[in-house]
Amino acid sequence: MRYIRRGGDRALCRTISDLVDFMYVDAKQLIDDAVRVGTFPAAVIEVGDASGCQWTYAAGTIAHTDVAVDTVFDLASLTKVIATTTLVLRHVDAQLLDIDRPIRESFHAWDSDDRAIVTTRDLLRHSAGLTAHLPLFRNYGGRQDFESAICSSVLEYLPRSQAIYSDLGFMLLGFLLADIAPRQTSLDDQFRWLAADRDWGDLCFRPDRSLLKRVAPTEVDDWRGRLLVGEVHDENCYALGGVSGHAGLFGTSAAVGKFARDTLLATLGQSTYANTQTVQEFIRRTTVPGSSRALGWDTMLTTSSCGRCMSDEAFGHTGFTGTSLWIDPKHNKYVVLLTNRVNPTRENNGIVPFRPRLHDAIMREHQQQS
Repeated sequence: MRYIRRGGDRALCRTISDLVDFMYVDAKQLIDDAVRVGTFPAAVIEVGDASGCQWTYAAGTIAHTDVAVDTVFDLASLTKVIATTTLVLRHVDAQLLDIDRPIRESFHAWDSDDRAIVTTRDLLRHSAGLTAHLPLFRNYGGRQDFESAICSSVLEYLPRSQAIYSDLGFMLLGFLLADIAPRQTSLDDQFRWLAADRDWGDLCFRPDRSLLKRVAPTEVDDWRGRLLVGEVHDENCYALGGVSGHAGLFGTSAAVGKFARDTLLATLGQSTYANTQTVQEFIRRTTVPGSSRALGWDTMLTTSSCGRCMSDEAFGHTGFTGTSLWIDPKHNKYVVLLTNRVNPTRENNGIVPFRPRLHDAIMREHQQQS
């Protein structure tokens, strides 16, 4: 089923969908073709601007049922920007967190001389010296073990000399957020309250059983011995109880779209979940040598998953399960793409060339309408 809308009521959009189905016809064809050739079994896309959703489309099946726009996906590393980076922003605004404070003041095991200068800012921009990934779940379980293992791991490079995208740094950010005084509230509770306050809808860690019929399955996981439906795909996050700073969020395209609009509006001068000045700081590319990273977010390169047609102001992120979010303030546009490309196996990498082609098709249509 598909719906096409311009910021209005969903029921009304059903009645007018046939009249405006000429919009994004190339993008629609790309998605249909990708489902047909097995790039992913299911996908939902939402394209919008600061005023609302312009177009949304669902293709494929889950559990022998057609995908719908309310299908819930494992967002994977979109957690890093939607939950973790956003909560950091709010704590910075509330003057509860100084991102230039050395993290060894928070993590006592982070005590070797080679890592003394590392701050929360370094974790956000992936320049803390940490390696990209470690299969900690094979030997550890729970925060204490993970924190000790990460803080005592050998650094891969001199901090701030480069950036290597690292899950480990965002695990530490999740721990740091949970420890912020005076409330010392869990990461999932902090995000749940924020999502409710902003009316983002179906965005949560550890989805309730009532949502399971709408959840797109991910991988047939040999480690857990089952098809994963409604439990986080990332093994390290699973070992942390399904809640982490690097992964764990589930959500619908509409919910991610609401978050995207709040973020877009903030870049355009409206106070939403954080002050515009703070949001602008976090989406600005850092000065780390050779890096496209901002704080939490990635920024536009012609080799990025956003393709070549977005402006140099665009920022976004991807998720391992086949998700992505890109926001372009200059063109007043956001694109949410949710898929379960890891179903039935993570070895399916067809999404890598697909993403830039899709975004280019959408932006070409946008430019034709302008």
